[in-house]
Parts: sequence; C-alpha cells; structure tokens
Amino acid sequence: MYASQTVNSTVNSSRASPLRVFVVEDSELIRKRIVENVRAIGGYEIVGFAESAEEAMRSIDNLHPDIVITDIRLKEGNGIEVVRHVRAHAYMPRPRIFVLTNYAFPEYKHQCSIAGADEFFDKSSEYDRFLELMHGPH
Repeated sequence: MYASQTVNSTVNSSRASPLRVFVVEDSELIRKRIVENVRAIGGYEIVGFAESAEEAMRSIDNLHPDIVITDIRLKEGNGIEVVRHVRAHAYMPRPRIFVLTNYAFPEYKHQCSIAGADEFFDKSSEYDRFLELMHGPH
C-alpha cells in the first residue's frame, strides 16, 4: 500500500524532531520530485503518501501528520475532499494543508480556502514559492 510506505528524510539538527509530512499526489514523477525537494530542505520526515482521496484520508487518520501536501485531481476523488476531511477532525496539533496543483483555477482556490487549506500553489508557476514556504521557520 502506498500510504503506509515511509520515506526517510534528512533531519535538521537544530530541531528536536522533524515535522511529519504526508503527500497526496497521483503522479509518481511529481510525487518523487516533491518528496526529494522536501527531504533536501531538512527538518521534515515524509511519513507516507497516497494516490487517491480515500487512501489519503484513511492514512492521515492513522498517521496524524503535521503537514499534508495534496493535489486537487487524483486517480480517485480529489484533494478538496481530503482538505475537508482533515478539517472535519480535531487533530492536535492541527496539521497545515498545502494544495499544490496544475489546476490553479480561481474557483478551485476559493473551494480550497473555504474547505480549510492553508496555502494554494500552482505547480507550474508557484512551485518555488511552495519550496520557499517549506524552507521558512517550521
């Protein structure tokens, strides 16, 4: 199962424990890029990934990550469902949710905001901004 797979990351030695990240992305190529880039930053542990909304929601319920990075369009379901699901649960601490998509239409951005996403990025034009945010204080 993809979601239960753990991918180790470099840990920033200035932090006692890394932030736990879960990636929801159905494109293996893009998922690998996200995982490699987040690992290279340091201070993060990739605790798993999923390719569908149902798989993501089940895994997030079990893993309680600190950060969820999700695409909107998935093989089954969509990232907005994932955002709604995460926000409907009283996880403590409350995970940050970043939507990273090639479908950065204003309506999707609005729906993600209403659902409770913390940030919304266009993969093609704002990927560097996403990485800058990940580099920031965590």
